[in-house]
Amino acid sequence: MNILCWVIFKQLRLLIIHVISGAVDGSIYIIDTFKRLENAMYSTRDQFKNLEIDTIGSPTYFPTTCPVQNEYISSKVDLSIIIPVYNEEENIAELYERLCSILSVMDKSYEIIFVDDGSTDNTFQEIKAIPDSNIRIIKFQRNYGKAAALSCGFKKSKGDFVITLDGDLQDDPKEIPRFLEKLKEFDMVSGWKVKRKDPISKTFPSKCFNKLTRFITGVKINDFNCGYKAYNKYVIKNINLYGELHRYIPALAYWKGYTVGEIEVEHHSRIHGKSKYGAGRLLKGFLDLITVTFLMMYKKRPLHIFGGIGFLLGFSGVIISLYLMVLWIMGVKIGDRPLLMLGILLTVIGAQFISLGLIGELITNSRNNDDYIIKYDSYEMENAR
Repeated sequence: MNILCWVIFKQLRLLIIHVISGAVDGSIYIIDTFKRLENAMYSTRDQFKNLEIDTIGSPTYFPTTCPVQNEYISSKVDLSIIIPVYNEEENIAELYERLCSILSVMDKSYEIIFVDDGSTDNTFQEIKAIPDSNIRIIKFQRNYGKAAALSCGFKKSKGDFVITLDGDLQDDPKEIPRFLEKLKEFDMVSGWKVKRKDPISKTFPSKCFNKLTRFITGVKINDFNCGYKAYNKYVIKNINLYGELHRYIPALAYWKGYTVGEIEVEHHSRIHGKSKYGAGRLLKGFLDLITVTFLMMYKKRPLHIFGGIGFLLGFSGVIISLYLMVLWIMGVKIGDRPLLMLGILLTVIGAQFISLGLIGELITNSRNNDDYIIKYDSYEMENAR
């Protein structure tokens, strides 16, 4: 209650100041503040600062011809463009200009969603300074990674079609119409940077990674790492991203039954800033590939993987034990043989793996197993009549 009174007092004081100085937008500022207050009832003054509400200085407004849209507006749009950014302050203005030059000639309503992944420079301020009502801004408290940024953007998007691209000016917005045209044939479309403008320290490992991923996943595209992609809305609503799984979105979509296409895209050299990816990305990528393969193949049948390993180990242990038993019957001393311990060890470990598989089956079957996607349902069509 005390914190509420404190905010009311601060805002009333600002309102009086703005009315006296002729700032008619002071009331709008008060209303916006209380809308934010409804969404998050913080208990301390410091927590109010996290909402980025300026309760001391004068508020800054964009021109009335270009009002700022916020999270309260729920109008549907045709196209959502999601751009994860991290320390890209020098690229924001130019990227926006390039986007506008393309979007302004397209006959589609759109929104541009910038997801600031905990930038430590002025990236957030550069985005806020853009006077465009079609821009949405999400800022993370810290750097959570590209997968988290994309996942958040997917959940906030309202468009029937979704485009994702990087904020480093290496992806060219002029490709957007081609992506949308290709979406008429596929559920999602991935970009392919045929002539990649990056050093060989990035391009060579990427080629090896793409070949390995294509072989294991069965998805016939050439560039899994390309962040320039297009989706129909129903695809992103059925994909769960975490960790570093963003580079495997085509595989996740493919395994859910969606069609995946690919188009060649133009790639530009980085002009401002520096790449955020290092050598550790290769190891993470390989481990994530194992994760994705495991989840897709054995998520609903854990006994198949654990039971298979357990059977192999247990069977080996039993064979060794039978061999030693034959020797013992023939009068050979086997008590001091290391092979005896190995046989027992393999048998016990095999039994443990099988037990893990059975426990996994119990957990899986105790949950909702409706891990399928319905494309058409005549029952819903009849009920809608």
